[in-house]
Amino acid sequence: VQLQASGGGLVQPGGSLRLSCAASGSIFAINTMYWYRQAPGKQRELVATILSGGGTSYVDSVIGRFTISRDNAKNTSYLQMNSLKPEDTAVYYCRGLINRRDYWGRGTQVTVSS
Repeated sequence: VQLQASGGGLVQPGGSLRLSCAASGSIFAINTMYWYRQAPGKQRELVATILSGGGTSYVDSVIGRFTISRDNAKNTSYLQMNSLKPEDTAVYYCRGLINRRDYWGRGTQVTVSS
């Protein structure tokens, strides 16, 4: 099983990006999916969580700006990021509980700068 994150890039403040995290391999069940981020010199932080039933939670700093979603048919989670700020600059990682095991994807860089 592998997780592949994509969708990062350079965006101006106030802009939007949509990250995707696709799971591949022998998948029987995907439970909770997560998005984390790690800025230079800082610890990795949990940004958003989505349960198998669709319940979501967010770190306070992104509430109202970021939306996590999932497409179970495609084994993919998404992180829609709007009204981006320079402080959102980080490497974003996805994580998934798949087949009762914990998997991480490689990060995708998000840079918010004018």
